[in-house]
Amino acid sequence: MDIVKANMGWIEVVCGPMFSGKSEELIRRLRRAEIARQRVQIFKPSLDDRYSNSEIVSHSQLRIDSQAVESAADIMQRIEARTEVIGIDEANFLGNGLVEVVTRLADLGKRVIVAGLDTDYLGRPFDPIPTLLALAEQITKTLAICMRCGNPAKFTQRLIASDDLIVVGAGGMYEARCRRCFEAGVTPEARQKTVSTEA
Repeated sequence: MDIVKANMGWIEVVCGPMFSGKSEELIRRLRRAEIARQRVQIFKPSLDDRYSNSEIVSHSQLRIDSQAVESAADIMQRIEARTEVIGIDEANFLGNGLVEVVTRLADLGKRVIVAGLDTDYLGRPFDPIPTLLALAEQITKTLAICMRCGNPAKFTQRLIASDDLIVVGAGGMYEARCRRCFEAGVTPEARQKTVSTEA
């Protein structure tokens, strides 16, 4: 990011599949803001309680304190007037209302850093990230490593049988996959396991 004059807000989006280092990059940027003695507030959806209720935790166990929120509207209610930098993890769990909140915060002169999945388990654009990408001043696309072949991976492969859009999980429930190895939806193996369990 080039030098930005004081009191100008902007939006940064870090996106990619699971296991690509999105939360690590978010934490890195927020720690740098704290080192620069900027006033930072950090949020995550309460739905994401995989590792902690009060911290953003990367899959590699990097941690930073955060506030859990039920909705994007909760973020606006909790923002302190003097806050300069706002971090939001797992933005894909907060719905399209996040777009208005993030835009308003940037318009108020805040630096807003958002991290989240840009595609769902079917490989489709995962709202609200696509809209935030269009509005952002800075975009970082992270790639993972395909768990099948080792190529760069941009997809999140679901390994359990569920047609729900949001199923919170980590290793064992999802894998990173490249374009060639990705099977849109739930893997046939997961479907077969469900059938054999029910039989």
